[in-house]
Amino acid sequence: MKNSEMFFLKSPWTWKELIKLLILVLVIVPIFIEYQLKEYLLALFQNDLYSGTMIGLIMSIIFIHGVYFIAIRPNTLSWKEVGLRKPPVNYWKKIIGWTLVLIVISIAMVVIMEILLGVGTENSKTASLQSRMTLLNFLIGFISATIISPLYEEIFYRGFIYRFLRSKFGIPISMLSSSFIFMIVHIPSFNTLPINFVSGLIFAWTYEKSSSIVPAIIIHAIFNGTAVILTALG
Repeated sequence: MKNSEMFFLKSPWTWKELIKLLILVLVIVPIFIEYQLKEYLLALFQNDLYSGTMIGLIMSIIFIHGVYFIAIRPNTLSWKEVGLRKPPVNYWKKIIGWTLVLIVISIAMVVIMEILLGVGTENSKTASLQSRMTLLNFLIGFISATIISPLYEEIFYRGFIYRFLRSKFGIPISMLSSSFIFMIVHIPSFNTLPINFVSGLIFAWTYEKSSSIVPAIIIHAIFNGTAVILTALG
């Protein structure tokens, strides 16, 4: 049996930890952070990009501390249990390959949605970045997209959620379930939900094959960074 398969056979967590973290992510964060706090920050900054970036930073702190204080510290575990470990040396070529696959699939999905549904990928943050394009705004958007979001999202959705589900239900159900959760938390950005779902599948697959979330973080960062650059150029 491969080391990656052994890693996923048993999760150190129970349903209790899963339920607590899902309540944090699906109830507490949307109500108190993404809705109430966001309205306050938007009124304060008068800028979707600034308020959205601040919300992303706050969410990253909440997610990472939630995983630490609910799943890691009580069980005296290390961050390696959520996949923060070096990937196999021979996996770097696959990182490049999956990055290209994700970009190509996403472009194809965008074209199809625009042709068939007349739906683009614009949202409040991209519109704000394009309307106020300065070096500072670009750097804020780029850092948020390539560092903050990939780190906390991969720790939570792949490192914890996917690994827990994988130990209970196997690969297909766990990939689909974790990707679905990853997709719905991006509501109300409805126009990007299909891309979120597909990217979740790819991130979970790289975690499955490498026992590390580092490949997913890198692919996630490159993909987001490319989107920010294209938004800035557009």
